[in-house]
Amino acid sequence: MHTMNNALNWFEIPASDIKRAKAFYEAIFNVKFGEMVLANNLKMALFPTETGTVGGALCEHPDFYRPGYQGPLVYLNGNPDLQTVLDRIPKFGGKVLVPKTQISDQYGYMAVFEDCEGNRLALHSNA
Repeated sequence: MHTMNNALNWFEIPASDIKRAKAFYEAIFNVKFGEMVLANNLKMALFPTETGTVGGALCEHPDFYRPGYQGPLVYLNGNPDLQTVLDRIPKFGGKVLVPKTQISDQYGYMAVFEDCEGNRLALHSNA
């Protein structure tokens, strides 16, 4: 039996309006997303990540992605302090559902929010 380098390899966050979702995430994380459209008209906005790290995308396709509370709870990287990201969320159309909460000294902090598309997501940071 072997171990995995990362428990998370890729994630996709549903969007019903890819432009609105892209603007929301660019604003709260203060980054720029890449964009692509696949042959089946799947629209994607790619989280900016370094080569060899875990990545993900916002995805819009009416037959495959439906925003909402059902499905896995994904924890996005809020380092160095998730409060910075959390403070931006209401300004850009999201809601804070669980404020910054300490998990433990060893495991840092978490928070849960609803994005502009109605998805429930979480943040994690060490401080």
